[in-house]
Amino acid sequence: MSAAEGPLVVGVDSSTQSTKALVVDASTGQVVASGQAPHTVSTGAGRESDPRQWWDALCEALYQCGEPAHEAAAVSIGGQQHGLVPLDAHGDPVRPALLWNDVRSAPQAHRLVEELGGPKAWADRTGSVPGPSFTVTKWAWLAEHEPEAVRATAAVRLPHDYLTELLTGQGTTDRGDASGTGWWASATESYDEEVLAHVGLDPALLPRVVQPGEVAGTVRDAHDLPFSKGTLVAPGTGDNAAAALGLGLRPGVPVLSLGTSGTVYAVSKRRPTDPTGTVAGFADAHGDWLPLACTLNCTLAIDRIATLLGLDREAVEPSRGVTLLPYLDGERTPALPHASGLLHGLRHDTAPGQLLQAAYDGAVHSLLGALGLVLDADADRTAPLLLIGGGARGTAWQDTVRRLSGRPVQVPEAKELVALGAAAQAAGLLTGEDPAAVARRWDTARGPVLEAVERDDATLARIAGVLSDAAPLLERAPDQP
Repeated sequence: MSAAEGPLVVGVDSSTQSTKALVVDASTGQVVASGQAPHTVSTGAGRESDPRQWWDALCEALYQCGEPAHEAAAVSIGGQQHGLVPLDAHGDPVRPALLWNDVRSAPQAHRLVEELGGPKAWADRTGSVPGPSFTVTKWAWLAEHEPEAVRATAAVRLPHDYLTELLTGQGTTDRGDASGTGWWASATESYDEEVLAHVGLDPALLPRVVQPGEVAGTVRDAHDLPFSKGTLVAPGTGDNAAAALGLGLRPGVPVLSLGTSGTVYAVSKRRPTDPTGTVAGFADAHGDWLPLACTLNCTLAIDRIATLLGLDREAVEPSRGVTLLPYLDGERTPALPHASGLLHGLRHDTAPGQLLQAAYDGAVHSLLGALGLVLDADADRTAPLLLIGGGARGTAWQDTVRRLSGRPVQVPEAKELVALGAAAQAAGLLTGEDPAAVARRWDTARGPVLEAVERDDATLARIAGVLSDAAPLLERAPDQP
């Protein structure tokens, strides 16, 4: 047995780019072993991945963990949200998964909103106004463009569902990830039969929604994973809900996550219903709600611009009037699925480092603009922002968030919060605790607090003005003149 005080659990983060696995001591939160393996994502018009790569990456990550993974008493999968995974009667993928950042279903999203009562009706029903990231729009796109794939589909899963089912042999999901589909009604916490009928999706193809604290199943012996047969499998959840568990979030504490996508969210006791569509009314993984706003362009977009400029990502200079909206993949917040990057204010004396800082400013502006809508009216607007994700330790990201928010920023020392949240969920199965309470016991949010600086209202106003003036250009579909 490994040198640990209590039983071991495994938490998994199956993200867009890779799968990470942590073996954690359920008593102390100590990471005993870890592993990671990459995925590939298509380029071009769509964003797709072969789900079988996720499974291979999970196996590789677990083998890197060695014997401690075999000793684990429970496991949980956190995964990228929204992705559409259609499976045939044998449980094999019918086609590559359509990922959250595949925006080809923008026309279907617009049509579905109009056909089923408009934005307010959708927000009241499902908690969210579906955009092209939502799974229901991807199913509608698939039915329109690849009807043969729809006919071959015998089961529809989300990414974390797919991996959990390969472990247990049972089709399950959780309320947190289901709330990002567009066919799960937050008002009733059940699948919405009217939405499903409208898009021609048989509810029998969907997984059972496992409740918080319920065991999703046990590891079967039909494969060569380094788990003991009978190891408990937790419900799992979407990546943002898992990170919220990993931080042990209490209601009203704001989080800004800097990853492939950028997100702002907070746990709430109130069911969100934002008819503007800016805030997605997600459920969390332990019975509350997780109002969230998401941008498509975050760390990868900034890194791409740094590469184009031939700069290190930290080589920023004060922007001095130049505005860069880094909407390289279209954008979700604001809702501009057809947009591309936009540069305004370029002068002879503009330096490359100023362009790079302007890109940071444009990315953070989008996130902070949604923060006020995410937080409840009684939330403390002066409390530190918890800054997490791959960009959180970057000085340029930290300084930009502080300058444009005017708030103190806390950077948790824990690095793999999605996997830690999944591990906390697995530990909760063993101890009977709320997984967020497990994470608080592990002190996962511990980290330095960076003091507030004066908010840069001039830059915020300039970006907002450029965004408003350029709206007709940014909204134009690619085939429009």
